[in-house]
Amino acid sequence: MRKELQTNLQYVDVLNEWDPFRLTSGGYDTEIADTIQAIHELDDCDELARKIQSIYEFSFEKVIPLEDCVKIAKELLIIKANDSCSI
Repeated sequence: MRKELQTNLQYVDVLNEWDPFRLTSGGYDTEIADTIQAIHELDDCDELARKIQSIYEFSFEKVIPLEDCVKIAKELLIIKANDSCSI
């Protein structure tokens, strides 16, 4: 359980740093929670990227370019892969 919490905190750090709408004050708590849920459900980078795009579009009514979402999805899936490989 502790390892999963640590991994989730890594996701939070990466997503807070991402700041796609330049809010600087955070303000992505709901989107980050929804994105972490999606990471646990999806292993495909393109699927995860589209899901992230739709989560943020739903909240902010602005579309993040898919290539930006793919970049962040890759980063998140690397964390996920590292977590599942560690003992």
